Amino acid sequence: MARDTKELTDTQAALRRTAEMAAVFMIGDGLLGLLQPERHVALWRSRTPAVDLLVRPFAGKPTRRRLYGALQLAAGIALAARQRARDQGTTVMNR
Repeated sequence: MARDTKELTDTQAALRRTAEMAAVFMIGDGLLGLLQPERHVALWRSRTPAVDLLVRPFAGKPTRRRLYGALQLAAGIALAARQRARDQGTTVMNR
């Protein structure tokens, strides 16, 4: 019997789930950056230099954070759309 779908390996499924999680994070973080830039940046400020380095460019610059949020949102949607196109005709089997 011919199959219409291709079954993914565990590794392929894990990679696709990872990409999906990245897209969800990018979309959510981007949306928060668009809607609540000051609050969102303040939440992520840190005494740990490596962490603070990531958000410091946005401190006191809500327009910059909104623009970056729009970029994150667009990139997350593009990643999710790419996953959707790739997933056409595939099945993840839970064993």
